[in-house]
Amino acid sequence: MTLKVQTLNNISPRGLDRLPRERYEVASEMNEPDAIILRSANMHDMDIPASVRAIGRAGAGVNNIPVNDMTERGVPVFNAPGANANAVKELVLSGMLLSARNILGAWRYVEGLTSTGEDLHKEVEAGKKKFKGMELPGRTLGVIGLGAVGVNVANSAQGLGMNVTGFDPGITINNAWRLHASVHGAVSVDDLISGSEFVSLHVPLIDATRGLVNAERLKLMPKGGVLLNFSRAEIVDEDAVLASLDEGHLKYYVCDFPSEKLRAHDQVITLPHLGASTDEAEDNSAMMIADQLREWLEIGNIRNSVNFPEAIMPPTAHAHRIVVINKNQPNMVGQITSTLARYEHNIADLLNKSKGEIALSLVDIDAEVTDGALDELRAISGVLCVRYLGAIGRDAR
Repeated sequence: MTLKVQTLNNISPRGLDRLPRERYEVASEMNEPDAIILRSANMHDMDIPASVRAIGRAGAGVNNIPVNDMTERGVPVFNAPGANANAVKELVLSGMLLSARNILGAWRYVEGLTSTGEDLHKEVEAGKKKFKGMELPGRTLGVIGLGAVGVNVANSAQGLGMNVTGFDPGITINNAWRLHASVHGAVSVDDLISGSEFVSLHVPLIDATRGLVNAERLKLMPKGGVLLNFSRAEIVDEDAVLASLDEGHLKYYVCDFPSEKLRAHDQVITLPHLGASTDEAEDNSAMMIADQLREWLEIGNIRNSVNFPEAIMPPTAHAHRIVVINKNQPNMVGQITSTLARYEHNIADLLNKSKGEIALSLVDIDAEVTDGALDELRAISGVLCVRYLGAIGRDAR
């Protein structure tokens, strides 16, 4: 059985090459795909076929995907955290250097000169004093959000000689281990902002982070501070930023999200959403997503899903695997095992994981599973989806 993967954007060939053509059909237009891979395409108004078993975002943010709807359908949504971390980190460091040394203002000044020869030299020498900047060592950078990108930014800034403070109450164990020991921890967003000359944002856009940096918080920043936003535009109150710049409190706003208001301001450095726009980041994201989709479609394991729990169970030799997705409610595992027992199916291994309102069970059976057992599993109240993978490596149904 061939698995069908639809692409909604141009996806790196290096990623798509990880889907073997003898097993996968990949195209931008197809009927009843098993999975969808995308980058920036908006899926909210899309009629997503019932055949879809997974969605993979070749990047970090998933606000262009109807995640809640997919959760109710038992469809995991995967992303690629960290795949573009170095690309974004380098852009953040570039933004700090551009603002610290007034590089764009100086460049615009030189571009506007019309004199020649000795007159040009005199104008250059006379004008350069207007663009005196500052050096980064000894300055304080506050990093809000210590995921893959935030940790990279914090560690690199520390390597430049900056004092670095971070805040992320949900930091993972892996990222905590990666964070340089000299990075200080803030007790709150307000605590971090009030002590940072540079503030860099690295949080997802959710209800809790929308408008995270507002007029009140901008007043807490030291005068002459620089705000960097390479996460999402809506995390910052744009009008509040412009007011702070006009009042002379904030010195620069550096972001990846142009707007008509921002584009017209001399103290705004705004880029055309370049965060992950490198060949390396696009390759890394596509390869990570392709690998994760394969593992889910072929084995039932889940890595880096934004709406499903991580579930990793090595295949049991000679066993047949069932994947049961259900609402996270009491006695689901009991009903699953009782159903299998009625059909005299012996369980060789079982893994049950939950996340929020969703739960998932990987069940390895030591013989082929009957259609009757699968139908009865699907009929259990609260079960959203049952996938029978059979002997791992063979066709699923």
